[in-house]
Amino acid sequence: MEKQDKQTSYCNCNKKFFAAFILAFGIALGGFFPGYYYYKTHINNNSVTVKGLAEADVVADLAIWKLKYVITENDLLTAQQKITTQTSKINNFLLKQGFNEKEIKIERIETNDLMANPYRSNDANTSRFILTQTIIVKSNNVALVESSIPQTDKLIAEGVVFDNNEGYPVSYIFTKLNDIKPKMLAEATQNAKKAAEEFAKNSGSLVGKIRRANQGVFSILPREQTSSGDETQQINKTVRVVSTVEYWLE
Repeated sequence: MEKQDKQTSYCNCNKKFFAAFILAFGIALGGFFPGYYYYKTHINNNSVTVKGLAEADVVADLAIWKLKYVITENDLLTAQQKITTQTSKINNFLLKQGFNEKEIKIERIETNDLMANPYRSNDANTSRFILTQTIIVKSNNVALVESSIPQTDKLIAEGVVFDNNEGYPVSYIFTKLNDIKPKMLAEATQNAKKAAEEFAKNSGSLVGKIRRANQGVFSILPREQTSSGDETQQINKTVRVVSTVEYWLE
């Protein structure tokens, strides 16, 4: 009996100790979290987030020119012969303009048989076969591409029919973005710091070290911006980046 009383007393002591431990732990947490969030708020109040803009004017260094042309005939063999002749004319034209063979790529011929179309027209004057072919010029000589485009009038005078339904036939591309990124990021950071210094001046503080930074996204825009302007249609472009920087305030 005495042994059972001792065990009961021991269990009661353990329960009291555990309850006291839980109470003390709860009080400690109750004091920690308000203090922690006060600390975070105080830290955040000692920093400023600003944006820095950097822009650079660049010129496209790659041109991709698509010359797509069409032949319509009732006889497939005749249509093939005609489109082969036109391919030779266009290829010779490009070589005379100053492009080399490595810059010229002749795509495969695409054939459309209108008799295979269940929704074809029954007009007897409609040609049965439509053959299309594309020659792609890919050149770093952007100026040569630009000066050659108006000269295609000579090919039209010789019976070449171009298909421009796909839109503007030339894409001007700037490929050296990585070469100018470091300089632009440095400029954007400097501009961000100037903005932070102006803020600090007005608030009676000093700008400290960078707390965190986001370089932002580089955008390539047309130099002449219009409502219908497309960056790839213009040789002259503007590269822009907006960096977000957070500075400590002292």
